[in-house]
Amino acid sequence: MTAHPRSTPPRSRRDRPAKPALSLDGIVGSAVRVMREEGLQRVTMRRLAQELDTGPASLYVYVANTAELHAAILDELLGTVDLGPAAGPGPWEDRLAALLTRYTVLLFEHPGLAQSALVARPAGPHYLALVEAVLALLAEGGVPDGQAAWGVDLLLQVATATAAEHSAREGDAGAERDARAHVAALRGADPAAHPRIAALGERLFSGTPEQRLGWLFRAAIAGVAGTGLPGAAGC
Repeated sequence: MTAHPRSTPPRSRRDRPAKPALSLDGIVGSAVRVMREEGLQRVTMRRLAQELDTGPASLYVYVANTAELHAAILDELLGTVDLGPAAGPGPWEDRLAALLTRYTVLLFEHPGLAQSALVARPAGPHYLALVEAVLALLAEGGVPDGQAAWGVDLLLQVATATAAEHSAREGDAGAERDARAHVAALRGADPAAHPRIAALGERLFSGTPEQRLGWLFRAAIAGVAGTGLPGAAGC
């Protein structure tokens, strides 16, 4: 009689290492890892549940939906933004512009997150630290409290929208063609019909991207500092 090889006995579940307990920090950490490796579009509840070896329903105990998850990812990444300019030397406007630039550069590095950040508002400790730093610099510049309260939202929106626009162009194969067409239209404008465009000419395209970004933030900061609130809103 031919002997049959003995089959491998089933492994007891008790012999397997226990899965780490779910936590918000663990979920967000795994989400950041998936985003870095596969892109933000792959950071879904289903994909994250697979990564954590659990069911999607378990994740909803900690995160309400994908938008909230993306906001938590953004807050985690905000922990890498150097808030040093808030307490450093130099004019407060320059330090605030530098801080906003660092936030924008972070979003430049994560294009999908820049788009998501337009609607996914973080609420974690790193976001609060960023808001506090912006408000501290506005206070240092003597900006009235009411204007600062409204202005912090405006300044972060300018930074986020700038990064989102940049990310949209980066992901569009025809963006370079459209940019050339845009420049050509301005350069070829009829002076009789568009005298101001013709008069400004190449100045419309002058400056490096870094210079234009810095100027954008300084213009926004000046607007916040110089524009009072309507009626009793500043009370």
